[in-house]
Amino acid sequence: MSATIIDGKAFAATVREKVAAHVARLKDENGITPGLAVVLVGEDPASQVYVRSKGKQTVEVGMNSYEHKLEADTSEADLLALIDKLNKDPAVHGILVQLPLPKHLDEDLVINSIEPSKDVDGFHISNVGLLGTGQKSMVPCTPLGCLMMLRDHHGSLSGMDAVVIGRSNIVGKPMAQLLLGDSCTVTIAHSRTKDLPEVVRRADIVVAAVGRPEMVPGDWIKPGATVIDVGINRIDAPEKGEGKTRLVGDAHYESCAAVAGAITPVPGGVGPMTIACLLANTLTACCRANGLAEPEGLTA
Repeated sequence: MSATIIDGKAFAATVREKVAAHVARLKDENGITPGLAVVLVGEDPASQVYVRSKGKQTVEVGMNSYEHKLEADTSEADLLALIDKLNKDPAVHGILVQLPLPKHLDEDLVINSIEPSKDVDGFHISNVGLLGTGQKSMVPCTPLGCLMMLRDHHGSLSGMDAVVIGRSNIVGKPMAQLLLGDSCTVTIAHSRTKDLPEVVRRADIVVAAVGRPEMVPGDWIKPGATVIDVGINRIDAPEKGEGKTRLVGDAHYESCAAVAGAITPVPGGVGPMTIACLLANTLTACCRANGLAEPEGLTA
């Protein structure tokens, strides 16, 4: 038996198509164009690539993209003043401050200065609270993408046993809340969990989000379970030549794929869904801001 491969790249393309169709309708029927503002402070190369990609995809689905690039030594006051301006700008429906920020800036303070209804990353303390109490909120993009893929593969998740490995505020905790919202029985496991293999073995759904390369081997996986691998780790690949690297997930792909019912590959699994869900969140924020119906199938 070999696992069904959940193709995140193809699925993300469908999400983007749905977003683009809805954006076109908003323009035609309401004369509204959703706008996403991305703020990048400093010259972090990975962040620059990511911001370029976000800008390109935003424009491709017909939205307005506003990029604000600030010097690495920008003061907190200047950054907060820019966010305040974007909060007040009716053309901007989503605001994303690219993390990590330079050390002298307080990330929590910056994130919590974004208007919660425009916080398309879903990191604002009030969005976290709304999600935790099962109310309408902005949901972090990566867990939202995982949820969409799970719903697409399984239909209903009701009654399934889910284990989330990792307790980060960005993936682990919100993922657990979303799975609870879909009536799963949820365990959050982490590096300190006693007998982690046994805990993982009882799961119908395993979401690996620890940031440790190939930490989850196939013999931790219950036969037929679904493995969603959120990890993106770069490791040395001497077989490709000196100094070469390759990307791997938090699950050991070959051994997990041999027992799982379905699995997301790395790369090409969860990764492409993150930006697709950012676009979906921006669209949702725009619809909410204008009192219009939210897009079908693109929210939690």
